[in-house]
This record gives sequence, structure tokens and C-alpha cells, in this order.
Amino acid sequence: MFDKILIANRGEIALRVIRACQEMGIKSVAVHSTADADAMHVRMADESVCIGPAASLASYLSKAAIISACEITGAQAVHPGYGFLSENAAFAQALEDHGITFIGPRAEHVRMMGDKITAKETAKALGIPVVPGSDGGVADYEAAIGVAAGIGYPVIIKATAGGGGRGMKVARDAAELEVAFRIARSEAKAAFGNDEVYIEKYLQTPRHIEIQVFGDGKGGAVHLGERDCSLQRRHQKVFEEAPGPAITPALRDRIGQLCAAAISKINYIGAGTIEFLYENGDFFFIEMNTRLQVEHPVTEAIFGVDLVREQIRVAAGLGLSFSQGDLAINGHAIEVRINAEKLPKFTPCPGLVRMFHAPGGLGVRMDSALYSGYAIPPYYDSLIGKLIVHGRDRPEALARLRRALGELIVDGIDTTVPLFEALLVEPDILNGDYNIHWLEKWLETRFA
Repeated sequence: MFDKILIANRGEIALRVIRACQEMGIKSVAVHSTADADAMHVRMADESVCIGPAASLASYLSKAAIISACEITGAQAVHPGYGFLSENAAFAQALEDHGITFIGPRAEHVRMMGDKITAKETAKALGIPVVPGSDGGVADYEAAIGVAAGIGYPVIIKATAGGGGRGMKVARDAAELEVAFRIARSEAKAAFGNDEVYIEKYLQTPRHIEIQVFGDGKGGAVHLGERDCSLQRRHQKVFEEAPGPAITPALRDRIGQLCAAAISKINYIGAGTIEFLYENGDFFFIEMNTRLQVEHPVTEAIFGVDLVREQIRVAAGLGLSFSQGDLAINGHAIEVRINAEKLPKFTPCPGLVRMFHAPGGLGVRMDSALYSGYAIPPYYDSLIGKLIVHGRDRPEALARLRRALGELIVDGIDTTVPLFEALLVEPDILNGDYNIHWLEKWLETRFA
């Protein structure tokens, strides 16, 4: 087992990893920018190293600075959290080259799933159902016309190196295709330095269902059910729950076993999430995230496992502490992402937190790096906390979420708490009857 782990991240996910290290008796090292000198993860870690100025490119995205911090502190492994360098194959390889363990998949698997086209081809070869679409990148508008005609409108154009909704445009007919294709390529070039795009069939009313998988790197693999992440704004998840309201035990077993078998074939190691669009009983692969997900706590809640602990164990060569037969769903869990944003336009709202009070009680978990007197810097993502609730069933979890939102106090800045309070009186939400387009349509109506 490792003696010391460096966490190459910030905010609530850095705290999450530090807590797992503390419970395992492992020393932790926090890295931080100059803007995060007073951050909670810096206070909670056993050691801390300043790795650069506020800008992410010069600090949290600096591979050299993080490797230097490992060498200075003697850290034997790096946990990347999510975002930043968590899915950067070059970073994983650089750590390996320096004799430092990357707590995540091998660089080859990060690289394989990092490119959307390669990921889709790999999934198809592993027997995972995929969305009908182009075979690889689409070079120009003329080729796009042919692809769209072959699979039928509407279609969606996506950046091969994309994520977070950037470089993603929908065309509902041939008249819209030319503009959508041009804009998607332009956005992809600006965001990722790569303007290659591909085209897929655009499903009308799908749900976003993702399967949590875990491999030991030696052919052993399990799945931990699904999460429904369909409530999204601009392709960004805001509300996640497990198990999915629309997924039956038979469907769960079928797709879960398929995903576990797929990662077993490639000797995948660590946590991974295989994401699907689900419509009318069919699953269609969209991507695989080779890291811990923001919404991992809902899976932890219903299965009673610590996914970060398992990441550390398998990275150290100890293997998984449970088998598929040990995993049974207990109750229902929901997570809402609390952002420092001002409604209705979701404008980032950094600033001084005059008072912070986290909700508590049975079945309530608040993952946040906030504290009273903390000044939220303007340089990073607006996520300031994740509120997770667990109940015996979905109605109890919803009631618990409503109660916990009422207890949460973040004074001094605007947050997205009112969004969730409003959603919790909507019949569709209470009934679990929604899809990936529901939230944006609701927002258009509510704030028209």
C-alpha cells in the first residue's frame, strides 16, 4: 500500500480523496494555486505545495509542476480526481515514466476512450450497442450530407475531442446541416484545438443512463448499477439519481453485465463510467469516462461502498474488496450540484461566503469545500458543493432532499438552490418522468 498520495485537484473532490486517505492511514499531499492558498483541501491535507499562479494552465494543468511536487514530497501516487488532468493520457504516462503510480486506468485506456471516435469503435468491437452514425470523422459538408441522409434526420454533430457540450450541434433537416456543421467545427477548434467532428443519429426523447464499472486490471470486473443523469442544462448534469426510475432489474442486469464483460476483456483497472442514451428499451453508447464521476456518491450510497478507497486499492495491486455477488442495491439516492451561479441566466457568482451551514441528519451527505469566511475565487468551475440524500425508496429520498435544501445556508453569494426547490414540486420530477431535454424546455417556459 502507498504511504503518501498527492491529490492533483482542488475543491470538494480533493477533500473527498483526502478523507479516504485518512481512513486508510495514508498521508496526503494537497497541491494548490496561489488563489487557493486558503482553500479547505490545503488545510486538511498532511502537506501542501503551491504549484503556480491562479490560472489553471500554470498550476492544476501543469504536469511538470505536479510531478515536481511528487518528487519534493515523496508522494508515491497521484489521484487526479475529476476534470483537470484526470483523463490526460500524457499525464498518466509521464507519471509512470517517473515511477509514480497514476490512480486510474492505464494510459492506453485513457487514450483509447479520450477520442470519441476511437471510443465508439472500441465499444462496438467489445459488443456494446452504439448510436448509428458516421464511421469516424466527417471531413467536409458534402460528406456530412451523405451521412445524414443515410441515418436520417435529426442528427447531432459532435467534436471527436469534445466534452461539456462544446462542439455539439443538432441539425433537424438538410437546411440546418450546413450551418450546424460549420459552427460545430469552429467551436471544436476553439475549445480543443481539433476541429474534427463526427455525426450521430439524434434521439428524440432519450434518458442519459450511465453504468458504473470497476476493474482490477487483471481481467476481474464488476458493475455497480446505473445512474440516471438526464436532468441537464447545456449538456451539463445538474441532478443525478440511482437507481434510474425507468430501469428495471432485468435491464440493469443485462446492460451491467455487458459493460463489466467489456472492460474485463481489455484488463481495465480502476473506476470507469460507460454512458448511454436510453430510449424505448434500447441502450446506445455515447462515451466512457475513465475516471471518478462527480456523481459517484449516489452509487456509494445505494451500495455502501467507498469508490475512492477501491481506486486506491486496485492501483496498489490489492484488487477489489468485493465481488459482483456482494453488490445489492439498498434504497434510493439523489445528488444535486450546487453551483455559485445567479439565476435565471446561471451567471457565475464568486465572492465572499459570509456564512456556510451544511445540512445534516439521517441519510444526508454534503460534499463541499466551503466554510464561513471563504472567498470563492473566480478562476475555476462554479461547482461549490454536492448535496446527496439517501432513503429507503425514491419518495423518501425526495422528501429528504427537500428538507436538506431548506437547511443549507450559503450566505453572501447566489447559488442554484432555488432551482432544485422549484423542481421538487414538479409532477414530472416527482414521478421520475423526464428525459435529457426536459430541463431546458422547463427553463425556457419558467423564465420566458
